[in-house]
Amino acid sequence: MATRDITVGVDIDAPQDLVWKAVTDWEGQGEWMLGTTVRVTRGNGVGVGSELAATTGIGPLGVTDSMRLVGWDPPHRATVVHTGAVVRGSGTFTVVERGPDASRFEWGERLDLPLGPLGALGWPIVAPLFRFGLALSLRRLARRCAAEAGRA
Repeated sequence: MATRDITVGVDIDAPQDLVWKAVTDWEGQGEWMLGTTVRVTRGNGVGVGSELAATTGIGPLGVTDSMRLVGWDPPHRATVVHTGAVVRGSGTFTVVERGPDASRFEWGERLDLPLGPLGALGWPIVAPLFRFGLALSLRRLARRCAAEAGRA
């Protein structure tokens, strides 16, 4: 099985606690994450063992990414294990304080590519699109957080 890493980050003009609250408001992520809705499927969503389902797509075309929280260190880091049939691997949300009113958010994924050798062959095509979508989503998040902090 081929594994690939991808990390995208953004500087945000908002305090770490505000950014943490925004990125771990699982059901609110659809407001900034492109084409995605997230719901808590087990637990309270704020600790190890909670489970989430993120559906990404357009109309009837989409994939559901089920995951379990395996790391929880507010307001710094949340780690998930992807447990679905298509999306496998792990993901990490990290919020780093850059000052009293500034943060950096990084979204990292270590993905076990589906479809064996075909998935590995397709990754060079999929990766730039995936990175672009993440970067666009993170810019939307940064604008929302800055506005909430009164810095937009």
